[in-house]
Formats: sequence, structure tokens, C-alpha cells
Amino acid sequence: GKNCSLLQEMDVIQKQDENCYCYVQNRTIHLQYLWSTLQIKINSREKFRFEPISEKNNCRNSETVFEFAACAVQILWKPETCTETFLSIKQYGEDVCFKIQPFKIEPYTVRVKREMLDGKLLFLFVAGIFLFHFANSLSRSAKFFYLSGIILGALALLVFVLLTLKRFIPRHSTFWILMSGSWMASLYFIYCFKENMQWLWSEHRNYLLGYFLAVGITSFAICYQHGPLTTELSITLFTWTLQLTAFVLIYCGVTIPQVAYAVIAVSLCSKGLCYPLGAACHIARKMKHYFKSKKLVFKYLTEEEYREQGESETIRALEELRSFCRSPDFPSWIAVSKLQAPHRFAAFVLGSPHVSPAETKAHDEQYGIGSSFLEEQLFETRAQSEQDEPANSVHEEDEENENDMHTQTPFPYATELL
Repeated sequence: GKNCSLLQEMDVIQKQDENCYCYVQNRTIHLQYLWSTLQIKINSREKFRFEPISEKNNCRNSETVFEFAACAVQILWKPETCTETFLSIKQYGEDVCFKIQPFKIEPYTVRVKREMLDGKLLFLFVAGIFLFHFANSLSRSAKFFYLSGIILGALALLVFVLLTLKRFIPRHSTFWILMSGSWMASLYFIYCFKENMQWLWSEHRNYLLGYFLAVGITSFAICYQHGPLTTELSITLFTWTLQLTAFVLIYCGVTIPQVAYAVIAVSLCSKGLCYPLGAACHIARKMKHYFKSKKLVFKYLTEEEYREQGESETIRALEELRSFCRSPDFPSWIAVSKLQAPHRFAAFVLGSPHVSPAETKAHDEQYGIGSSFLEEQLFETRAQSEQDEPANSVHEEDEENENDMHTQTPFPYATELL
């Protein structure tokens, strides 16, 4: 019923009597406080009792079963005494109130300091992003399967035991009812462990290490005996579980819930867009291959191939010309009136050669082996080569004379020096 002292940043309060303190959250959203937390440190030379105060004094006002259980345990939970404690408050979270009860008249100090970049929050956020995008590959890794089994056994022992004994539960309805209860109990255990982790580590460190070591070894042995996941159904369920865990890490890794919702929505959209993007890329590759112009390949013909191709193309063209001249659309009278030898043209259309024997003989005499044209070409080539040789020899002699002059010039001066 008494008023509590309001805490602000950079406060240093020193008192020696019992008192309660509250920190009221700032409701204005600033992105620079995305990974920012408020650190409250309480220390004294004598022991004191640190007791959190819930906003809901009456557990009957709880809206869910989980809130009722948490409220009931907070009423019954009496934390141990200590000489120093830390409290980390998220920005834009709920208002936090706590009470300090010193056992002796000894002053205690309450310090409030803001940490702009909390490494724990940043680690949780990055781990959530990494876990979501690599959930498919991690669910198929044997090493990650064993590591997940160890973590599940240490943090959710009831769930791990229930999964181990699943084959002994005949009815699926009974198994899922027990699984729901085990998850609720495990989540509350994780919540209590997170809230009192510092006190447990400072006061009961040996028991905590013994628990994690024993449960971790047992969980690894059971997972190793069972073996990694092999069926596609179990791998898919494990992938979905990892993605849901990634969403929880992302939500817990930022102080602004709206930013967490936006990151989760973008992650889901990016995961869902991979399939249409992959299909679009596949269609684009197919269309590119379909519309891609073929590269022209040039093939150089040999002399024999050139001669054979020329003969075949000439014969084909002559046959096409004969066919056209035989067609009814050909203006035969106009063509005959313009020709000097109509009888020869008619013989060509009926199948005679287009070159007469006399023309063939004259062509061979002029351009064949031993012809005058070939001899002229041969003599011209030989005369040109003979003209080039004397010029080259004269040029070489001039170069030799110049070299001799260069080599002989220094000798007179050398004799004068001697």
C-alpha cells in the first residue's frame, strides 16, 4: 500500500530500509533502442532479499492457465538472500517493480545504467535468422541432431523422456495430451530458470553443472542409440520445429515487438518466394535457350569440294531453267524473238548441253594445260621473282658496306691515341 520509488536512467540510490522500486517503460518507439536494455544492479555488504512484484496482485484475474500458474508460483516462490543481484529490463516491455528487504540496518545501492547494445539480444536475433534460413540443411545433419537432443534433454527433460517412451504409449491421443502437459511444464521451467539463472549460478553452481553434465551425456547416448532421422516425414517435422524455434529467438532477440513481427513476415515471404523465383528462373533459361540465335559456323572448302559443288550447283540451276522454260507461264514467243540462235535454245530446253563441243575445245586450248594463258602467267611470275632478287642483293651489299665502314672507322683514331 505504500508508494514505490520510480527509477530512471543513470540513477544511483542508496538506502538502508525496506523499499520497493519501479521502472516505467517509455512508450515512444525509437529504432536505436532495438537491442538496448536497462541494467539494474543492487549490491550491499550484508544479505538482503530481492522480491519481484507482479502487476496482478490477484491470481483470479489471470487470463490463461499459464499466467495463473506463473502467478501462483511467484506467490509461493521465496528467493534466497544474496549480497548482489542484477536485473535486465527490455526496452518497450512491461513495467517492472521489485522490493528490497535488508535483514540488517546496512545501506544498499541501486544503480541504473542503459546498455545500448546488449550482446545477448543480438546473439538471439542473429541465431534466429540463421536457424530459420538453414533449418532444412541442419535438420539433415547428424551432428546437429545430437546437439539438439542434448539441448532438449537439458532444458525440456519431460519432453525428451516422453519422446523416448513414445513407442510404449499405444494411443496417439494420450501421447499428445501428455506432450502438451510436458511442454507447458518445460516452458515454465525455462522461464523460472531464466529469471533466477544468476542466483542459481552463484549459489548452486555445482548442482547446476552436475545436472547439465548428467542429462547431456544421457541424452547423447539415447540419441546415438536411436540414430539420426531417416524418413522424410520426421525430417520435415524437425525442420518445422527448428523454424518455430527460430521465430521465438527472433521475437526474444529484439525489444520492439513490431520489428520482430516484420522480420518474421519478411522471412516467411522470402522462404515462400524461393519456389516461384526458381520456377521463373527455369522458364527464363528455357526461353533464352529457345530464342538464342545459333552461331554461324563457317566451313572452308577444299579445291576438290569447291569443284564438285560448282558442278552440282550448275547442273541443278540448268535443270531449274529447263523446267521454267517448259512451264505454260513462260513467254516463249517473246524469248524466241530476242534470241540470235532459237534452234540452239530449243535444243537446250529439250535436253542438249548448254555448251557446244567447239566451245569446249576452244576453252581447253586457251585455259587448259599447255595453253598460252597459263604460259604467260608462269613467265610473268618468274620474271617478277628475278627482278626482286637483284634488288635484294644490292640492298644487302649496301648494308654490308655500311657495316664495314662502321667497324673500320675507329681504327685510325686508335692508332693516333697509341
